[in-house]
Amino acid sequence: MVKELACRKCKCITTGKVCPSCKSSDLTPDWEGIVVVANPKESKIARTLKISVDGWKKEHPKYALKVT
Repeated sequence: MVKELACRKCKCITTGKVCPSCKSSDLTPDWEGIVVVANPKESKIARTLKISVDGWKKEHPKYALKVT
């Protein structure tokens, strides 16, 4: 099973070594919960989690709720 990591900077979930959203390499396996963002411009959840419209990619819509 592939280990999913969450970016500490933007909370994007990935299986790679670099965040596909913000290009940060500060990833952690220590995260909880998943939210899928379909439309960040209209999403109150995206605003609450501070998911930026600029960093959001349609092909990478999964974000962690809590990253430590």
